[in-house]
Amino acid sequence: MLLPIDYYCFSHSRRADGIRHPAADKTITKGENVKVASDSAIGNKNKLVICICGMAGSGKSTVAKRIARHYGLRYSSGGDALKAVAAELGYRTSGEGWWETEEGIRFLKERSRNPEIDRRVDQKQLEWAKEGGIVFDSWAMPWLLRDGFKVWLEASEEVRAHRIAERDKLTPEEALKFLREKEARTKRIYKKLYGFSLGEDFSPFHLIIDVNLLSKDEVFEALRLVIDRFVLGREDSSI
Repeated sequence: MLLPIDYYCFSHSRRADGIRHPAADKTITKGENVKVASDSAIGNKNKLVICICGMAGSGKSTVAKRIARHYGLRYSSGGDALKAVAAELGYRTSGEGWWETEEGIRFLKERSRNPEIDRRVDQKQLEWAKEGGIVFDSWAMPWLLRDGFKVWLEASEEVRAHRIAERDKLTPEEALKFLREKEARTKRIYKKLYGFSLGEDFSPFHLIIDVNLLSKDEVFEALRLVIDRFVLGREDSSI
């Protein structure tokens, strides 16, 4: 499916606070089209592939799960897949906030030393993408998939640290420390594996939503309207 990219100039050029987003630096020609899904996905949600990406605490998991439920699609989290691999390697992965535990951090360190862990996860997700009807909550898929509708959720470090602190019952200082350490490791991993700069390279994305001032419901509704109108080709996207 071809999506009119000029529809997204606002999201690509200006944040809600008026600061120019780095993704706006890419050249956009009025009327230019970009492929976001295979032609068979037009009007057929069972063939749809959606990738939702953003740094930790941006709300990507929340909106990805909700989009998947709304359209009756499968939900695939890179984090869940990583946990499955961790369990295969003998780690105990039960409980909320596992990534912030000592064992979770130890696994992330092993992951940084062993690129095969991420390759295994990414290969599984690429195979699932061929089947269609799936929403990826993933850092790697936007760069690895040729097709698919790709969305980036932009949120400041301060906002993301606050959300993580509330979610995992951490102090603001603890949340910020965890956030920075996790992001540094994650960026190094993907730069080494695939050569892209997570959080800096926005070239794969068709839509960037600044979520700093938006509620969860507002993010979902904005994304749903775009999917209905431009990805599924529905004339009436009010329901």
